[in-house]
Order: sequence, then C-alpha cells, then structure tokens
Amino acid sequence: MPQHSLLSDAIDHGNCKSQCLTAFLLFIAVLASVLLTGFAAEDRAIYLVLMEGESVAFHGGSPASHLNLNSEVLKAHAMQLEDSHDQLLQSNLETGSYSKLYSFKHIANGFAVHTTPSQAEKLKYSPGVKMVERDRGAKLMTTYTPRFLELPEGVWTQEGGQRNAGEGIVIGFVDTGINPAHLSFSYNPLRPFTSNISHFSGACETGPLFPATSCNGKIVSAKFFSAGARAVATLNASVDILSPFDADGHGSHVASVAAGNAGVPVVVNGFCYGQASGMAPRARIAVYKAVYPTVGTLADVISAMDQAIRDGVDVLTLSVGPDEPPEDRVTFLSMFDVFMLYARRAGVFVVQAAGNRGPDPSSVVSYSPWAVGVASSGTDRIYPSSIALGNGERIEGVGLSGPTFGYRLLQHRLVLAKDAINPIGSFPRTPPYVEECQTPQALDARLVIGSIVICTFSEGFYNGTSTLNAIINTARALGFMGFVLVANPAYGDFIAEPVPFAVSGILVPNVTNFQVILQYYEQQTFKDARGFPTRLAARASIGEGRAASFRGQAPIVSRFSSRGPNIIDRARKPADVLKPDILAPGHQIWGAWSPISALEPSLAGHSFALLSGTSMATPHIAGIAALIKQYNPSWNPSMIASAISTTAAKYDKNGELIMAEGSDIGSQYPSTPFDSGAGLVSPSNAMDPGLVLSSGYEDYISFLCSLHDTNPGTIKTVTGELCNKPLDHPANLNLPSVTLSALNGSEIVRRVFMNVGSKPETYSSSALPPNGTTIDISPPSFTIAPQGTQELVIQFNVTQAMNQFTFGELILTGSLNHIVRLPLSVLPVSI
Repeated sequence: MPQHSLLSDAIDHGNCKSQCLTAFLLFIAVLASVLLTGFAAEDRAIYLVLMEGESVAFHGGSPASHLNLNSEVLKAHAMQLEDSHDQLLQSNLETGSYSKLYSFKHIANGFAVHTTPSQAEKLKYSPGVKMVERDRGAKLMTTYTPRFLELPEGVWTQEGGQRNAGEGIVIGFVDTGINPAHLSFSYNPLRPFTSNISHFSGACETGPLFPATSCNGKIVSAKFFSAGARAVATLNASVDILSPFDADGHGSHVASVAAGNAGVPVVVNGFCYGQASGMAPRARIAVYKAVYPTVGTLADVISAMDQAIRDGVDVLTLSVGPDEPPEDRVTFLSMFDVFMLYARRAGVFVVQAAGNRGPDPSSVVSYSPWAVGVASSGTDRIYPSSIALGNGERIEGVGLSGPTFGYRLLQHRLVLAKDAINPIGSFPRTPPYVEECQTPQALDARLVIGSIVICTFSEGFYNGTSTLNAIINTARALGFMGFVLVANPAYGDFIAEPVPFAVSGILVPNVTNFQVILQYYEQQTFKDARGFPTRLAARASIGEGRAASFRGQAPIVSRFSSRGPNIIDRARKPADVLKPDILAPGHQIWGAWSPISALEPSLAGHSFALLSGTSMATPHIAGIAALIKQYNPSWNPSMIASAISTTAAKYDKNGELIMAEGSDIGSQYPSTPFDSGAGLVSPSNAMDPGLVLSSGYEDYISFLCSLHDTNPGTIKTVTGELCNKPLDHPANLNLPSVTLSALNGSEIVRRVFMNVGSKPETYSSSALPPNGTTIDISPPSFTIAPQGTQELVIQFNVTQAMNQFTFGELILTGSLNHIVRLPLSVLPVSI
C-alpha cells in the first residue's frame, strides 16, 4: 500500500477520534447544563438545620457554667460536630447544589446551608436531622429615661452610684454592630474597671473602621457574622462593612441605652440636649454584628447568638429577629425560639423586642416564656414647638430645630409651596414637586429665599416616597428661613415625631391647625386672574423647638408597640403565655448613633439620634437585668424576670391606669396586660421583690409537652427530651402571670413562690377576678422563711361566658411592705 494511502487512513482515523471526543464533550456539557439548570430553576434560600447529638455547652449533660470550654475534650467534640455536618451534606446532597454557611456547635447542634427547596427537602429525611426551617430573615425592631425610671436616686445608689452600676456584668448585643469611637463606649483610664469578668472569654475581630484598639475595656468583644447576608444578597461595600463597625446606627443606639457611659453630652447640630447614660453604665459590652443595611438573615443572627453564649455573656439583647411566626410549627419551636431556650438553659437572661406592628391584636413577635418580651411606652418628656403668625395666632407643632432669625422680634414672609412654583422649570406637576418641597428645581428661588415655606403632607408622604430629609435639603439649597410641614385635609392628620432639623422647621400634623394657618395666609395673599400671587403679605416666625418640657402624661403604650394575646401558631390561636411581659420606655429615646447612618440620610453626620421602637425599649430591660444580676449574683434568669414583672407599675405618674394609644391618631384606651404586660418596669422595686417565681429548663420542656396541639414526638425531635412530666395545663408553668386562653367551667392553676428576702415575712393573698370569673386562693395567707418556698393553688371558675379576654390580678401583700402582683388574662368560654 502506498505511503500516502497509510497517511490518508491515519488522518481519517484521527477525524473519527476527534468527532467522538467532540460529541462526548458536548454530551457532558449538555448534561452539566441540565443539572445546573435544574439547580438554577429553583431559587436558593437559607435553611437552618437542627441535628441530633449534644452541643458543646451541654456535653455529658453538665450545666454550661460547669464546663471548661477550652478543654481538649470539648474542642474535639466541637470539631466532631462540624465534621458530622459536612459529612451529612456530602452524603445526602448533590455536589454543587449547596454551600454550608455555619456550623452551630455551642448551645445547639446544627448548621445553616444555602441550597434549593428540593435539596432542603432531602435534608428533612436524612439520618440525624431533627428539624429543617427556612430562614425567615431578621428585622430591626427600631438620656432622659434613667431619671424617668428613678435610677439615679434608686438602683444606682444601691450599687454605689453610676461609677459602679453594672460592674462585672457583660451584656451581649446581637444587632448591627457598634460605633467604637463614640463617647458612650469610650474607656477612661482614670476610672478603670475593678470587676472580674473571668467568666467571659470573647475576642476582638478587626476590619474596616474597626481597629484592634476598638476593644478598649468597655467593649470587651466584637465579632461579625455575614455568611448568610453574603449568600442571599449582593452587599454594598460602602455600607455593608465586613467588620463589627456599625454603619447603620441601630446597634450603637441599643448598646448605649443599656450600657452606655454615664453623663455623655447629647449634641446634635451644635445644640446640647442634655446628658445620656445607659441603664447599667459600668456594664461591659460584647458586640455580635449580624444585620446589615442591605439585608438581615436569621442564619447570621443565630450564629451570633451561639457565639455570644459560647463567650459567656450574662445578658443577651435581641432588638432584632423574625417579624412573623414560623410556617409549619408552633411558635415556641421555631429555630430562633429554640436557640433562645438553649441560651436560657445556659444561664443567660434573654430579652427580646415585642415587635412594632401595634396596635393590632396578636401582633407580638416575642412568643416564648423563656425570653422576656418588651413593649414600648413614651416618657413624660416632649419637645414642643410653635409657629407665630402675623395676626398674633400661635400654632403648636413638633420639631427639633432652633428658632427663625430674630424670633420674637422679626417675622418673615410666609409662602405656600404651590404659590412659589418655578414657572420655567421642566418637572412633573405632581404633589412631591408642587406641594411637598422635595426638590429645589420646582420652586422659584426668588420667592422662597429668606421665607418660611409651607410644604403639604400629600401623596408622596402618604405613599412613603417623600421625606423630611428632602425638604431640609431643598430648604438649605434655596435658602429658606424655615419650613412648615402641614397636614392635608385630603389625607387627614399624620403622626409627627420630633426630628433634629439643620434648618428652622416645624411639623403641624393636625388638619384643624393647618386650616388656621391657611385661612390667615389666604387673607394676606393677593392673586391675579390667573391665580398667580401678586403680593405675599403673610408673615410668621418659628419658635425654639429644642427645649424639652416634662409635662406629658406618662407612660402611655406606644401606638406601634405590638400587642397580645400571644399566639401559638400561624393560624393565630391564642397561647397560655402572656406577651408582652413588661413595658419600658421606647418612644423618642436618645442614643448613640453612627455618622454613616446608612438607612437614615437625615441623621447622617450625627453622633446621637432620637428614635422610637420596641428596639429602644428592649435595652432598658437588658440594662436593668444587669443591675439586678449585679445586686443578686446567684439569681437565675427566671428569678430576674420574675422580679421585673411582679414589681412593675400598672398606674402612670398621675396615679391613673396606664393608657395605650389606639389605631386612630390621638386615640387612647385603658391598657391591659396584652398592651403593657405586667406594667412599667420599676427598677428600684425589682432589686428587692420579696418573692420570686422560678422556672428551669426541665419546666419549659414540661410546658412544651403540655401543649394540646403538639405531639410529644415533636418535642423529642426538636429538643431531644422525653415528655416524662407534662404539666396538667400549659398555664401551670411557674410564670409571674396567669393566662388562660380557653377557660371551660373551672381550672386549677398553681404557682410556687420563693422568699429572696433576708427575713421571714407573712403574706396575705387577694385577687381582682377577671370579668366572668371568680377566684379562690389557697392558702389565703402564709408565712415564709428566707429561701423558703410556698405553693399557691388558684382556682378559676366561670360565672359568665365572654367573647373576649378579660383581665384581673393576683396580689400578695407582705408584712415587710413587699407587694407582689401577677396579671391575670382569661377568656371564659363556658360555665
């Protein structure tokens, strides 16, 4: 055969190989594409997985406080848990279909994984898996109060003054981080800490805007958790800072209210509003950043909680969390609530925001009896402002700004924004441009410079697209003397909160007051046949709005504060647990802030902010719990919670029943325990409550086992505990309140009290029965020795069926002037 023929055969054979290889590679590519498309067809989400097996904190069944967490045995156990998580994922899920975000090892055994719903479904049936829950996300629940709560004269004096209040206690904050440069968190070497916090073993993670010096002795630990946030969102590097630094401000505010240094000047826009102090100004601060301006995930929050308990915090502050109940299980058994249960088991006092969805009933997002849910109230401090018209009329309003130039001597031109429209501007003739002062190009600079401009609450504000910050920017750009934001009859009154203005300004949220201003303005304004103003003769001046007045009724439950009754599931079935637990100041609270202020442009550059929310109420209770723990170091968390609850005040400063804001602006009604819990916290009384009620981890398991709609197998699956001792009724959990969500005929409820005083004391029992019931108490009186216990048997009897909850209280009056009060909430269903 000729050589060229052999060469030709070789070339043909090579073509065949090449074609086969190409076809094979094409097949692999198509297969990979199909597989990837299969994964991509489902949107990935974060799933939280709870595993069988003991966590590090409870390894061998020992209490967490008895363990040396740095021992080689426990380190090996932690590594073994993490390896088991990896092996489970590798053996049950397809390669490339998931990414593990965290291993939870300290207070619970589990992990967080970013994967598809179909892969998560596989995990549910994998060996060793107890629970799989989709991440519901985490939300932020968003000076003067120490004196309002009588801390300087009361508790601080008992603790040795503000120099010692909170010494030796570490408060952990799972939040948006902290601004370490703020004076509220500075360390004064002339006043060194003298307490021993050897029980705490945190560390300082550094990063952008957070150097190693940030952990200065006041801040004793700082860490950040971002795996969840990075998995579900594209983070903005300018605000989603990957360090413990707080670019939002929320975390700094919360930390300063609980544990900020005492006597820090509150200066905003060059004006000093007084001095701010935390509830426990000498407590140490441990920071666990888990929520970012772009996103918050439950995976990051739970990992932060796990680390905080591992580090040894005494108090855990949660002004963040999910704002809706879990989808497919009772509220008490969500992953978030299970982690709080384990935190309580580890001896940590857990305090949680009740939520900001009030005043709707059953809007609380704090469900479980092992965490203290905090409602919000106002204080008696208000910031009144006024606008004086040229005819002598004075209209009250709200604002935190200085007066217009020459106030009391000079008045300035008053002009309605829609009478000062720029005639040659190219902009939409919509309310934000015409009425709401949202952009400088919409207004005629010649008419508004040096004038007080009337901006109207209209469509943009109603829809949430217009902002006060835009008005302020317009005012500064065009040289307003000041501005007035007035109510619009078409939209009714609006809620006005004092906001620091860099220019003179006032909010007039009442339609009636606006109409007084408008009538005067129209009388002094002359227009041509086309409706254009030819002469603007109205004059006005804005008064000082930064001076506080202490004449308000207080406390009043804030309108936004979430309400009970507590719920057991997404169907909103009432639970036999009172929520909220307690009321604390959370409306118009000064606190530390971050100058970046990523989500609140109007507060950018400020070091303090005046905020409202149950987020602000929660750290009040955290700080007070720290003071109680300092004063009574042997008390467990339930004893602290009991002391706070049973000594709370149900009456306001005028001796009247605490009121609650209703749905309609300005409306109020007498509060019930579903609004205010046990009442307004009273720190001085809580230090010496006389009697306390105590519950432990085993009691909470017994409570869970007594729930009518929950299978004991579910309790075993989630907690790993058997239902050997269920309660006769869920209401028999030894809480400082009694809630019966469905009372048929009669029910016996038991409570066990412990004398934490230093002397024997005799108590007499009395009750104010809820409507539709009678109450029998046995024994009617008793004498109890120090550290002694006494059981009370309380029998509720229905005398009339009701279609709603009714309320009362159980009162124990001691011979040594202790008064112990338990709120009663009952729905009498049938006789």
